Amino acid sequence: MTAIRRAVGSPATFPVAVAAAVVACDQITKQWALWALDTGPIDLVWTLRLRLTFNSGMAFGAGSGIGPLIGVAALAVVVILVRHTLQGESRRARLASGILLGGAVGNLIDRLLRDEAWLRGSVVDFIDLQWFPVFNVADMAINLGAVLLVIAMWLESRQQPAAGPNGDDAA
Repeated sequence: MTAIRRAVGSPATFPVAVAAAVVACDQITKQWALWALDTGPIDLVWTLRLRLTFNSGMAFGAGSGIGPLIGVAALAVVVILVRHTLQGESRRARLASGILLGGAVGNLIDRLLRDEAWLRGSVVDFIDLQWFPVFNVADMAINLGAVLLVIAMWLESRQQPAAGPNGDDAA
């Protein structure tokens, strides 16, 4: 029982739970898009449209011919994010890392599993503003997590005392 309490209370539990929630939301919405949007787009309000597309490249469709290389790079980013997330920083930074990790894993799952060959899959995109590239929940999480991580790091840097010229506290 003590080991379970330690695991649940560990700094890694929170961001991993956040990442799992993001991945679940991303994959559920992508499955819905594959099912509901296969006959055509759905216009919602103003320029918001749900339209099924498949992105074999990077963000905004760039690099569409190098899918396997993008998949390997995404896998490396996920490994780095996992290591960073498990390093117990502030709660804000762990939340941001969990959101970012969840988005990266959500899109990596598509790259790994949405085709017959490993790392050749296309990412399912379906949120179309018609004036911005089509995106998905994982893309939103990656951008939100990155912005929140920068803010968390900035706030943490403001809370730390400034170092003097010899590396000691200036105070």
